[in-house]
This record gives sequence, structure tokens and C-alpha cells, in this order.
Amino acid sequence: MFYNVLKVKDIVDSKNEGADKKLLMENENSCLYVIGLKKDEIIDTHTSVCNAAVYVVDGEIELHFDAEKFTVKEEEILMFKKDAQHKVLAKKDSKFLLIKI
Repeated sequence: MFYNVLKVKDIVDSKNEGADKKLLMENENSCLYVIGLKKDEIIDTHTSVCNAAVYVVDGEIELHFDAEKFTVKEEEILMFKKDAQHKVLAKKDSKFLLIKI
């Protein structure tokens, strides 16, 4: 995939049941995913094993960290540190980049 221009919105589908997740690249310390979620779908609570950021390409998602909740809309980014337990809720059909570093 290197040296290709990709249209992120076309890589995954946010209309199907379940998360549509595509790995674009990785190495031993980092990776880049594109994820599509249908409205009201949830990625259950899990713990980040590395620092991460989510960049919403299309739609709107909520990230829940313990007692805090953050809404991330199209063209916004949220960064968080490793060991952060969280879950993701799609407020609309959504597509986002997950960058783990």
C-alpha cells in the first residue's frame, strides 16, 4: 500500500453490522487502522496497550474513559495515553483512523 493515494472513506463500510476494521500498516511499535462503525454500535471496553489517537473521517463517535466521555466529530482528533481503559460508541455511521504509537 505504500506510495498509494487512498480515499479513507472508501476503505471500510459503516453500514454493516459489527466493526469493519482494516489494518493499513504496522511495525513492532505502531500501527494504523481504518475502522467503520454503524450508528449505535459499540466497541466494548478494552485497555490501550500503547499511546493512541483517533481521527474521525466521517460521522461522530464517543469515547468513554471511566467517568469521562468525549465526543469526537468529523475532522477532529482525540489522543490518549496507554493503559487507558475505554469503549467506543458510534453516534452516527462513522469511519475513523486509529493510530497506535
